[in-house]
Amino acid sequence: MNGPDPNDKHPMAGSPRVCFIRNTVKNPNIIIGPYTYYDDPEDSENFERNVLYHYPFIGDRLTIGKFCAIAQGVRFIMNGANHKISGISTFPFGIFGKGWEKAIPQQSDLPYKGDTVIGNDVWLGYQAIVMPGVNVGDGAIIAAGALVTSNVPPYTIVGGNPAKPIRQRFPDSVVRELLVIRWWGWEIDKITRNLDKIVSADVSALRNAD
Repeated sequence: MNGPDPNDKHPMAGSPRVCFIRNTVKNPNIIIGPYTYYDDPEDSENFERNVLYHYPFIGDRLTIGKFCAIAQGVRFIMNGANHKISGISTFPFGIFGKGWEKAIPQQSDLPYKGDTVIGNDVWLGYQAIVMPGVNVGDGAIIAAGALVTSNVPPYTIVGGNPAKPIRQRFPDSVVRELLVIRWWGWEIDKITRNLDKIVSADVSALRNAD
């Protein structure tokens, strides 16, 4: 066998709390890679409820790579959460109508941070929050409860509010090599054959995998 079926919503027998969410997300502006899972005992199939203020007219996208582990309560704040901040008041008068429509801002007046991109093999811990426009590099770890307001380099552990680097998981030379190897892009049979190397810390063995 070559591992679990990436098209199976619940790949662990008897455990509906774990879901390969590529199979359940419907929003075309949320792109999920194969084998990325969401762990939630309440409703693991409804990952989209954790992507907040994601309005179609804005058009921003959330992209999450392959083989990511997303813990319960992780939230992604999208650009629709932003209020106009250039005026004296940030209160959104215009959305209430009844004569306040004249205060509706132009979309160009609202802060826009761009798409949110999560790399491959990223672990997002319990109740972490990722803010709009953040890019999280491959192999990064987001600690439980972290508020991620800025980009996270590959293979870096961040935590806190706002999230700051705790440490880099490997030396620079190893990180560069891992980003070239990109094991998550291999055919699944090669991944299956080399699981022992992927979960070890021996980059030379991974480099020579066949």
